[in-house]
Amino acid sequence: MLELKPSSVDSKFSTTMQAYVFLRCFCTAWVLTSFFPSYSDLDTVLITSNMIANFCCEPARWVQTKSIHISCPKESASSKFLAPYTTFSRIHTKSITCLDISSGGGLGVSSSTDGTMKIWQASNGELRRVLEGHVFDVNCCRFFPSGLVVLSGGMDAQLKIWSAEDASCVVTFKGHKGGILDTAIIDQGRNVVSGSRDGTARLWDCGRSACLGVLADCGSSINGVAVGAADNSINLGAPEQMPSEREVGTEAKMLLLAREDKKLQCLGLQSRQPVFLFIGSDAFNCCTFLSGFLLLAGTQDGNIYQLDVRSPGAPVQVIHRSGAPVLSLLSFRDGFIASQGDGSCFIVQQDLDYVTELTGADCDAVYKVATWEKQIYTCCRDGLVRRYQLSDL
Repeated sequence: MLELKPSSVDSKFSTTMQAYVFLRCFCTAWVLTSFFPSYSDLDTVLITSNMIANFCCEPARWVQTKSIHISCPKESASSKFLAPYTTFSRIHTKSITCLDISSGGGLGVSSSTDGTMKIWQASNGELRRVLEGHVFDVNCCRFFPSGLVVLSGGMDAQLKIWSAEDASCVVTFKGHKGGILDTAIIDQGRNVVSGSRDGTARLWDCGRSACLGVLADCGSSINGVAVGAADNSINLGAPEQMPSEREVGTEAKMLLLAREDKKLQCLGLQSRQPVFLFIGSDAFNCCTFLSGFLLLAGTQDGNIYQLDVRSPGAPVQVIHRSGAPVLSLLSFRDGFIASQGDGSCFIVQQDLDYVTELTGADCDAVYKVATWEKQIYTCCRDGLVRRYQLSDL
């Protein structure tokens, strides 16, 4: 078994990884507890985040690498563990609740429970701008496709658009009666969608700073939203009224809502007509589209549901690794990245026969994940941004 925990031994590194290797068979479980039973037939290896041992049944040999691959052929199980390439500790002083990386990969934006939202250099974490204007916590932030503008939503029920160049707030949307928990940008960003604790999802016109309509009124908090292009085989219905000319890019798209009342709702973005309503095991925290008909949604009790919009009655599969809340899901290559409240963060890809575990967070919740090319960024309850380099695999 493996454990990742803050280092109290080596002051040069922020984390250590301790590997307990069964001589009979390598164990692939990622254990995030401080209790370990005593076994007489274990080899124990202490590994820093900058120096991971390449070991088998022989004594460990130290090598300069960031990853380790452990497999159990008898169980057909295999995992790769990837340590952070670098860690940014000076961006925020408290838990980081959300982050995103610009389309060009040069800038990052993040929000924190310290009440700030900041723009920083993605390569080294150097602070570039501080975005001030929300009254309470900022729950979500993301770059527009241009990489020059930022969208944010806060507990003050306001949706704001910012210039990444001079940190000015250029637009403020008001209309929600509860905190905004998630947002989605449609195409190039003339329209955006917001989901709120007031139970509504709204469509906004960025050019005129106006609400184009309430897309859904659920009566239950909307924790996550996602917009995706629909496969031609999916019936999205027809709108009851002619859409506003200010609606741009909403045709042939689906809107997915992750709801607190254990329901996952899908509707036509332009038509506002229902596509399906799925009831899960617990509150849905997050959702994302994998394709024009496949989607993922994560629950508070640790389930990741994969659904096919063409036949949503029963899940394609349910992934359950622990009972910790699934906090974020991100489509990645031919698979996805998921993070949970117990500090686990992992990559699943269809063309690979192993899961890649992103280490470093210990038991601190990983709230959000963002990617750019071969780099993955995570934000965590411990106030750190971690950057992983897939080339290290």
